[in-house]
Amino acid sequence: MTSTAQAPQSGARPAHPEHLGHVIFIAAAAAMGGFLFGYDSSVINGAVEAIRDRYDVGSAALAQVIAIALIGCAIGAATAGRIADRIGRIRCMQISAVLFTISAVGSALPFALWDLAFWRVIGGFAIGMASVIGPAYIAEVAPPAYRGRLGSFQQAAIVVGIAISQLVNWGLLNAAGGDQRGKLMGIEAWQVMLGVMVVPAILYGLLSFAIPESPRFLIAVGKLDRAHQVLREVEGDNLDLDARVGEIQQAMKREHKSTFKDLLGGGFFFKPIVWVGIGLSVFQQFVGINVAFYYSSTLWQSVGVDPSQSFFYSFTTSIINILGTVIAMIFVDRVGRKPLALIGSVGMVVGLGLEAWAFSYDLVDGKLPAAQGWTALIAAHVFVLFFALSWGVVVWVFLGEMFPNRIRAAALGVAASAQWIANWAITASFPSLADWNLSATYVIYTVFAALSIPFVLKFVKETKGKSLEEMG
Repeated sequence: MTSTAQAPQSGARPAHPEHLGHVIFIAAAAAMGGFLFGYDSSVINGAVEAIRDRYDVGSAALAQVIAIALIGCAIGAATAGRIADRIGRIRCMQISAVLFTISAVGSALPFALWDLAFWRVIGGFAIGMASVIGPAYIAEVAPPAYRGRLGSFQQAAIVVGIAISQLVNWGLLNAAGGDQRGKLMGIEAWQVMLGVMVVPAILYGLLSFAIPESPRFLIAVGKLDRAHQVLREVEGDNLDLDARVGEIQQAMKREHKSTFKDLLGGGFFFKPIVWVGIGLSVFQQFVGINVAFYYSSTLWQSVGVDPSQSFFYSFTTSIINILGTVIAMIFVDRVGRKPLALIGSVGMVVGLGLEAWAFSYDLVDGKLPAAQGWTALIAAHVFVLFFALSWGVVVWVFLGEMFPNRIRAAALGVAASAQWIANWAITASFPSLADWNLSATYVIYTVFAALSIPFVLKFVKETKGKSLEEMG
């Protein structure tokens, strides 16, 4: 009513300090989906050789079992948005948690190779849902002044999930006497590794009951009183709630629901900007980053490293992954997206090139020569570090910013699908390529890392400091 400093406000404003802790809890709870994303993506690393031995399968069939989860990921990611718009973000998280739990139990107690693959598809569907719903929910609930930092919780949770899964695998392997097929709790160690995901899956489900529904969804379905209450919880008491709800309603009316047809044009099926997004997604995967997390223990064992030590090295690469992600989060808004991508590409070329050189040497008594073995180990960590501080974070930032408003949702969907397909291609092909020639396989990844440099220089535009409206 008056123009004093205490007058209610609307629009973008910081959360009141007394509410910030609550907002952080909400974002962290939602990011548990990212933790499960990372955990499930990496936990199979501890079971690869045991699955090969138990079911007596070749590299090609084994690769399909490992990679088939990515088919579920693509389906889950493609359908999550529509499901969330119909039944809400929280219900979507709860469905994802249930599917994670079912997948963990089924994967731990498979009857045959085919049903293990089936349970991995179910888990993949949950991963796909979590990869879409977590960031979307956090963006809708977070106060505008904290949206960027809270949004980074998802990526941080993914890399922590990868690290924890490898630490758990290492501990279980040691408990089983270094044998993936050793007995633990009446079943084989690798089965326990896959089953342990029940714990964070149930925690994710329980946390979903402790956080509010997105105010944007509540407004969309006409639950205005509840939307007022949630907005007060996350943005503070000193807020004109009616004005804030009105802002959200107006923004929703102005939004253009982009479709696949909007992406067409430019002479090569898609508009040029869409191809740039697809290129970023494909290069991110074609450098072979997921080989470092899906197959790292198998890789180290193949060059003569003791199984228990191979799991430890896998864990150390995850710690490096976390460190690199933190570096990216600190510098992405200071240095810029494009320079960070270029720095990462150069570092990846060096790391991958050194790995290719080291793996070109013949094994001596089942191991690489000492100099080449240490080079391979250090180079693997260099590669993961430079990926994490650049392409691991920057690509997602680019994809969220680079597209014009009118096509952003649809273009992001196509680019994300390209990423899952590229991920599947690398994951499914690695065992056969490694059997053929491990050094040449790393040469291929090195070439893609090198090609990413001219791609970024020529086709990718810096988005640092620009509003989304400036994208066209």
